[in-house]
Amino acid sequence: MKHATNHIPTRYVQKTLTNLVTIIMRKFYLIITLCFLSAAGHAQTKLIKADAFLDVRKGQLIEPANILIEGEFIKSINPSSIPDNVEVIDLSGQILLPGLMDMHVHLDIDFVNNYQYQLVTESGSKQTLRAARNARKTLLAGFTTVRNIGQTHPTIELIDVALSEAEKNGWIEAPRIIPCGHMIGITGGHADLAMFGGFADGILDTEPEHGIADGKDEVLRAVRHQIKYGARGIKIMATAGVLSLEESIGAQQLTSEEMETIVGEAKRHHITVGAHAHGTEGIIAAVNAGVTSIEHGSILNDEAIKLMIEKGTYLVPTTGLFDIAPKGYEKMNPKLVEKAKHIIPIARKSHEKAMKAGVKIALGTDAPLIPHGMNALELSAMVELGMKPLEAIQSSTIIPAEMLNLKDRGEIKEGLLADIIAVESNPLKDVKELENVRFVMKGGIVYKDEN
Repeated sequence: MKHATNHIPTRYVQKTLTNLVTIIMRKFYLIITLCFLSAAGHAQTKLIKADAFLDVRKGQLIEPANILIEGEFIKSINPSSIPDNVEVIDLSGQILLPGLMDMHVHLDIDFVNNYQYQLVTESGSKQTLRAARNARKTLLAGFTTVRNIGQTHPTIELIDVALSEAEKNGWIEAPRIIPCGHMIGITGGHADLAMFGGFADGILDTEPEHGIADGKDEVLRAVRHQIKYGARGIKIMATAGVLSLEESIGAQQLTSEEMETIVGEAKRHHITVGAHAHGTEGIIAAVNAGVTSIEHGSILNDEAIKLMIEKGTYLVPTTGLFDIAPKGYEKMNPKLVEKAKHIIPIARKSHEKAMKAGVKIALGTDAPLIPHGMNALELSAMVELGMKPLEAIQSSTIIPAEMLNLKDRGEIKEGLLADIIAVESNPLKDVKELENVRFVMKGGIVYKDEN
């Protein structure tokens, strides 16, 4: 007896396959369409309408301010015609400025009681989370670009590089971050974070990869390690400092030869170098070595100022902390308080002298010494030392862009990034207006709108 067999006619197989292919193709086209619509929505054209915008280069208010934005960039200013289906952002009664920039922040630390022990009691993960929180505060204050000039945790991977990459990928709300990795300095110097807490032998002993380096070979290794793992700027300690337990404040630490080695290697990679420097001798050595900027510059004489002007070296004065730091003296070791009290009046005079002489000034707060999110206090502090409001604003816009060769930002201009903030009144009359930013856009995306 023959057994029956299951036989499916060929036409049914063909029909089933055809239906299956049709379903797959429909879903494929649906996915493609949704992706296209999503991309189009993200790149949607926007129009900001405000009373005026500040041309920070000319120092003029331009009226009106109709800024057409496409994707991340400014497409046109006061265009003769507006495209259809534009999203209008009405900022009537307000004045627009380019996003501000802070060239000296430490996002991963807060200036709190026993701050120095965070280095040995906290994980890198916790400091990274703190840095993300502080980055968001900074963005919402109107600062759309910052240079994180040396992370404070000495023995782990580069927090600020991870933070910068997270910002680029849209994982966090943060300014654009220029990461500098580990600060580079000598054993027992201001980069040696064991000196912050007076830690015992064996605690926080670090290697050149983490910034503590002696001699040409080791500093070269230190620079290359930072660049290898993503640093886009280098921070060196040319002199001693205030918030570490060295006896001196301004004694030169890295040798001239070491600084020249660091600068030479960084320049080969098209990377800038900022030099922490309080004392005159160290400032002059750093400028002669070719650093991009002097950070703090507390004891400037005529020779140092003249040399900075000749070589085009920028000063990042961190002036605002002079008023803020005394409020935190109870958090500091008494030795550090003595050093701060000694250097602050000297630094005020140095900065005033440098500003009058025409040294190029880039804004830096040394946050958290100026608290994260209160970065605009530095603008008022510089005006109090004699800068005009426009000069202070330029120090936080076009001058940092020039210093770091960032040609895509720093002013409201066609073709540049749509990093735009808004305030209620004219900041050329009162720079304190920038302490109350009402609107923040970065790359065409609105992060703050209090209207």
